Amino acid sequence: MQKKNFQGREGLPAHRVNESITAPVVRVVGDNIEPKIMSIRDALRLADEVELDLVEISPNADPPVCKIIDYQKFLYQQRKKQKEIKAKSAKIVVKEIRFGPNTDDHDYNFKLKHAIKFLEEGAKVRAYVFFKGRSILFSEQGEILLLRFANDLEEYGKVEQLPKLEGKRMTITIAPKKKK
Repeated sequence: MQKKNFQGREGLPAHRVNESITAPVVRVVGDNIEPKIMSIRDALRLADEVELDLVEISPNADPPVCKIIDYQKFLYQQRKKQKEIKAKSAKIVVKEIRFGPNTDDHDYNFKLKHAIKFLEEGAKVRAYVFFKGRSILFSEQGEILLLRFANDLEEYGKVEQLPKLEGKRMTITIAPKKKK
């Protein structure tokens, strides 16, 4: 049986396979194989007898650990594990809502309803008041507006960052509450 040397795939560490293993002596493990230490030549012969690949699993061990398995199947299982880990990691979405320093009640309520919807969907909300030109003089009004906004959203989310002025923007960040 002709054995191939496999190249590492993106996202997965490259493994030495078959003839590319450089250690003279290895510990061989595998399904239906009793773990034992043997020369690389004997290990390759054993892998060839069962028509599988010899894959270096732990190159830093003394002696290096090699497993007799189907390498393509091994890579598939590795990719599947990586995919599961990626799926389990939380994806945080941040939605932004913009106010002016003199936003009236109708606009405020409209944006409040959107913020409630975003928080119920599990997204964070970053609300900000943008000050144009001389409106920076009304920064207290902007802070009052953002604090009122946070107070109205109290049952849907918790304040992660209090109002903070950065240049011409005053921002507040609200994270959704955990569902029970």
